Amino acid sequence: MHSFLRLSIVLIYAYGVRAQTPMQAVDGPQGGKIFYGQVNGATCPAAAMSSMLRVVHNNFGEKPQIGKTFRVRGSNSVAVFFSVANTPQGHKPVAGMVFASVTGPNQVEAAMVIDETSRFGSTVNPMLTKLFSVWHPGGAAAAGGGSAPAVALRPVTLPDNSASLNIPDRWQVKGTGGTAIVTGPNYETVGLNYTRLAVDPNSPALRQYQRYGTRPNNNGKIVYPSNVDLTRAFPDIFQQFWRINGANPTGLQLNYAQQVQGPPGQRCAHVTGHVNLTGAQGGNAELLALLCTTSPDPMGNYMVMLSMALVQPELADKERGTIGAILSSYQVNQGVVAGQAGAMAAPAIAAIHAIGAAAAQRAAAADRQHDMQNQAWEADQDNKARQVQGFSNYLLDQSVVQDNYRQTHETDWNQTAEALVKSDPNRYEIVDYPNYWKGWDF
Repeated sequence: MHSFLRLSIVLIYAYGVRAQTPMQAVDGPQGGKIFYGQVNGATCPAAAMSSMLRVVHNNFGEKPQIGKTFRVRGSNSVAVFFSVANTPQGHKPVAGMVFASVTGPNQVEAAMVIDETSRFGSTVNPMLTKLFSVWHPGGAAAAGGGSAPAVALRPVTLPDNSASLNIPDRWQVKGTGGTAIVTGPNYETVGLNYTRLAVDPNSPALRQYQRYGTRPNNNGKIVYPSNVDLTRAFPDIFQQFWRINGANPTGLQLNYAQQVQGPPGQRCAHVTGHVNLTGAQGGNAELLALLCTTSPDPMGNYMVMLSMALVQPELADKERGTIGAILSSYQVNQGVVAGQAGAMAAPAIAAIHAIGAAAAQRAAAADRQHDMQNQAWEADQDNKARQVQGFSNYLLDQSVVQDNYRQTHETDWNQTAEALVKSDPNRYEIVDYPNYWKGWDF
């Protein structure tokens, strides 16, 4: 049994002792745990949620960090998101939601869904669908999850085999390169794995280029710092993302935003709210989104990935379970995507290689020119030095004599030099300054 589930079982028994009436426990359809039942002694929702959060504190060893309490639409329930470190299991991050609902005079019921943070983004909707199918505190509806279960889905694969997913009948899907758009009969829209290049304007390398007057081409890029809190930066990044695509999102309102664990090297945020995105039918739509960013390269470039769903508000309760199931079923074939990316990048890579070869040729030519200039300068300096030495020998009444037998030079007084030449002209000869040996005669 998974260590998280073992601890969850401890949690429910501990709660049973405290509350006297044990709570019901259900496994999440795709992971996580679900708890629900009456909270003995609680007379208001705040007291019930506090009791639930104290149990989390006692079992995980740390006080949960909670978000803003909100009312569950269409019910008399309130809810709150929380996160906590699982101290007994090596401080592994855990996330969850706590619900409370007044069911009678001084009578309150509560519920909780909980899972490891790395999985919570994909398991929360199935858990909420399951919770509200078995827990009915005065007819409560789902919060950010869905009161209706997901409909039957069928598997489909993108035409280029770059991804697969499950969708309902009458829904359509299109896409390539690991990116898909799913549309429903009531203008539901699910976009999966949208990708856009971004650049960090605070990158030291980028600033160095700008210092020398170079302006990088950021057309088509999101320009935003890479080290921000994505839950706070989501509105700005979301606006830039869609404006680059020619859309104009307006009226963006977030109900919930939480950082979730993403793939290695990525940071992610899970967001719900409302937005009016140009091209979306029906104007204002309920938004469910997952935004992820990669780490920047040395030039400050990084990638922004966005998966999102838009559904008309009047259909939101009915469609959430189905949309959550679609999102959680999406699988990218990384091998195909990598191959496509390589093929698409091949012309650019070839161009880069050509540019590099031309640059290397120019550099080699420049080096040869530099060497020739150095050689000419050195030859000129040597010639001047020979002339200076020749003039110095003239003033000192000296001459350079070459011994052809021993292949040596020596500087002698003119009288001695002339005597040597007369004694054996084949062996000795006077050397003029152009034939002085560097390092020997001068």
